[in-house]
Amino acid sequence: MNLFENFKMAMESIVSNKMRSFLTMLGIIIGISSVIAIVSLGQGGQNAITGEFEKIGAATVNIRVNASKAVSSDYITLEDVKQIKEKVESIKYVSPILQKYGMSQTDKKSKMSYLIAGNSDLLYIQNVELLFGRYLNEKEVLEGKPVVVIDEYTARYLYGYTDVVGKEIKIGSRTNMKKASIVGVSKSMSGVFGNMDIENMPGIYYTSLNFLRQIYDRDSGLDNLSIMSTSRMNSESSGWAAVNILESRHNNRGKEIYKAENALAQLEQINKVVGIFTAFIGAVAAISLIVGGIGVMNIMLVSVTERTREIGIRKSIGATTNHILVQFLTESVIISLIGGTLGMILGIIAAFAIGQFAGITPSLSLTAIAVAILFSSAVGIFFGIYPAKKAAKLNPIDALRYE
Repeated sequence: MNLFENFKMAMESIVSNKMRSFLTMLGIIIGISSVIAIVSLGQGGQNAITGEFEKIGAATVNIRVNASKAVSSDYITLEDVKQIKEKVESIKYVSPILQKYGMSQTDKKSKMSYLIAGNSDLLYIQNVELLFGRYLNEKEVLEGKPVVVIDEYTARYLYGYTDVVGKEIKIGSRTNMKKASIVGVSKSMSGVFGNMDIENMPGIYYTSLNFLRQIYDRDSGLDNLSIMSTSRMNSESSGWAAVNILESRHNNRGKEIYKAENALAQLEQINKVVGIFTAFIGAVAAISLIVGGIGVMNIMLVSVTERTREIGIRKSIGATTNHILVQFLTESVIISLIGGTLGMILGIIAAFAIGQFAGITPSLSLTAIAVAILFSSAVGIFFGIYPAKKAAKLNPIDALRYE
């Protein structure tokens, strides 16, 4: 018997028992679709995170003060910032960063907010995308003028619309709030976090270091500095050069007060965590494939029992043990392949549906799809071997007597 005849007989058996065949495939369908959806969304999430880091700048290095070792004289000063920018040719932008968690308030609404302060270079270091208005200028930064840039989501929540340039708002701590004029509206950084609830999302404000110090402790030390080098290739060396200048100016060389953190290194760690999490969830989802394989074996055993007399007739007219083996093995593989194909289609649809809701664009891997299809075939072969062997070993005389 040739392959075409085996295929034809297998399809006739599957079609004649539609519901039973579908229920047999269900475990395979669920397993394959889950694995493809999870892997696609996980890869899409990694791509989104990478995209956000590239927006911020792959050439960005953060320099932090080790608070457990530092004394007051070790903290970063504005003169340090000036010297680093002047002396290190590979550094394009440099800004101190002071962040506070506080409040923002209009006449009608209030909102918890992040207040981010620095100099005019912060616009480029954090890649702030302006939708309306402008960023802080040098004069406003130096004089500590009460001006801010607000993110679009916060503007819409507080005012009902986004172009709020020229409006006044109160920002600060619960005990000390100051009025500020809005000079710009920035695009909200929501790319990797999906469609978050605007009401519960903290507002983002950019302002000058000197203005934020008027609200909080004027003498608080600066423990965070961000630099952007001319290219990602020299970002690490730029970071070490900046640390060298800080150690020289503060006379604390060898004490490991300052630590340079490359944004790319942080990205690699985040991607590693996301990858491990995706692999773990995918492995859990793949367990259903084993359950589906057991279902295939179970239904094939039932099929062997139902078709015992047919097997006896075929053997009596010349069918060999291998013919019977291949026939039932073909049927189990076809069931698994159909289930795998349906699972692949359902997995792709599910990935894009969930991605649309979560704000993530799934990344379909042809390798993952190919592995899923091959795995479903392997399931059919592995779990179909025992029923097929059982059918092939039936004694033709006993099979013909079977009622």
